[in-house]
Amino acid sequence: MDLHLEQDLTDIIQMQDDFGKHSPVVRGYCQLFVISPLKLKATKFRILLREMKRLFEAETFSYQKKIYKISRTGIAEALDIMVKRNFEMPLTNHNYLKACMMTIAEREAQEAGRQTEKVLRQKEEKLMVGEREPSTDEVERNKKRLKSLIETIG
Repeated sequence: MDLHLEQDLTDIIQMQDDFGKHSPVVRGYCQLFVISPLKLKATKFRILLREMKRLFEAETFSYQKKIYKISRTGIAEALDIMVKRNFEMPLTNHNYLKACMMTIAEREAQEAGRQTEKVLRQKEEKLMVGEREPSTDEVERNKKRLKSLIETIG
């Protein structure tokens, strides 16, 4: 039992670095599952941290049979919202978190769509004025020409 506890605690300590600046909100979220006393609940804490690690690495989650893409910042924002909520009972699953992340993921998707549209509009405006971006082939040809000019001069 002590060996198992020691391994759990080692894993917990090692995983703390995986979350970087978001480590405090991850720990706070895990506390909502009542992970104390640590001597008895270290395995539960380790499992929760692994689930959070997978979420941060994948930057995707599924909720109600739909897959959502969310940034690490969005995940941290959702965790922060969860930590600041006042839950009367300990959490037993991640459904509240997923519901919170869903709205953030949808907001991020809308913002990404707006940004893509803005970039396309800017390219279209440049084309209307007569400006155009050189193709990669043109860029390579220009680099070769410039290199040969430099070699000729030097």
